[in-house]
Amino acid sequence: MSEFTRKELEEAMTALASTLHKCEKMQESGRLQFSQKTLNDRRVKALRIALTLIGRELESCCDD
Repeated sequence: MSEFTRKELEEAMTALASTLHKCEKMQESGRLQFSQKTLNDRRVKALRIALTLIGRELESCCDD
């Protein structure tokens, strides 16, 4: 019993995956200062967690 539709979750996954990709590209560039790198690392971790949780939600329910 999710409060979000399958479509909403899929759209959120697409948006978050895009943001994650951009953050990972910034990590690879090596042009971030220490504080920016720390913030970006935390963003990457949070985005991966969010994508995992949305994926689980999509697997466990939302047979709309």
